[in-house]
Amino acid sequence: MKRFLTLVSVLVSIALAPAGQARAMNITGAGSTFAYPILAKWAEAYRAKSGVSLNYQSIGSGGGIKQIQAKTVDFGASDKPLPVAELEKHGLIQFPLIMGGVVPVVNLPGVAAGKLRLDGPTLADIFLGKIKRWNDPALLALNPGLALPAQAITVVHRSDGSGTTFIFTNYLSKVSPEWKQKVGDEASVAWPTGVGGKGNEGVASYVRQIKGSIGYVEYAYAKQNNMSYALLKNREGAFVAPNADSFRAAAANAEWEKAPGFYEILTNEPGRQSWPITGATFVLMHKVQSKPEVGRAVLAFFDWAYREGDRLALDLDYIPLPDKVVQLVEETWKKEIRDGARNPLW
Repeated sequence: MKRFLTLVSVLVSIALAPAGQARAMNITGAGSTFAYPILAKWAEAYRAKSGVSLNYQSIGSGGGIKQIQAKTVDFGASDKPLPVAELEKHGLIQFPLIMGGVVPVVNLPGVAAGKLRLDGPTLADIFLGKIKRWNDPALLALNPGLALPAQAITVVHRSDGSGTTFIFTNYLSKVSPEWKQKVGDEASVAWPTGVGGKGNEGVASYVRQIKGSIGYVEYAYAKQNNMSYALLKNREGAFVAPNADSFRAAAANAEWEKAPGFYEILTNEPGRQSWPITGATFVLMHKVQSKPEVGRAVLAFFDWAYREGDRLALDLDYIPLPDKVVQLVEETWKKEIRDGARNPLW
């Protein structure tokens, strides 16, 4: 599959064939770069079933939220869930689409993927600008026997409003009181140090170019670009690698049925196998659909993705939603999404 190094609007043809629909239509979406790799794969796999097209702009979660609020797209995608009050203010429904992991990636010549070990407080101190060189005593203590250079560390972070940033900074806020106090956890934060790249694509590109750099990306970007990732020490004290098993272990703690508006954050979850920076992508749609046929087409695509897209998701190390959660999501569609005459859309 192509590398995901473009931030422009990406046109992907997909097939959506809801009952009674005889003509093709265009579906528009915008937001999460975290979910773009799997959205593109799903779209490609579904293309043969009809001539419907999806124009999805991989512009970051902040942009996706703004566009769905402004009603300029049919759905938004965000890795930062919106609280119920915000959903109600804009007449939106929110539901989870897929789960995955955010991983620290580095450009350290001679240090292979999975050899560098980090813990939460040390990672926070790097992004705070307190740890400035790779041979800092804190890093040497975590990595006995690993030859770390005296090279300066270049921090690479997102420059745009980003759900990936929210997941990452939410984790840092849970493991570092100083980070929580000085920076916090938002889609956009005032970074203490570093250079900014737009989208997961931009961060991956900068890290690949700059020797001595460290950044954070959704795991599919690290995997697709053969980037070196770090092991992370989780809350149980175990160093774990980012992969489908460790993401699944963290995601198993989600209690979607108890989360109003499906508001659920999966960082720093318990379990010796859990990856500590795990998160979900959420779809945002208006509860009242002014174009019901388009709304049904969007829901039909996501229904197919839930039921037929698991293998493609696992190939990219995303974690599909459990069947019981899919059922819960689709029951919510039936209750909350309506056409202009208030008739159920699903």
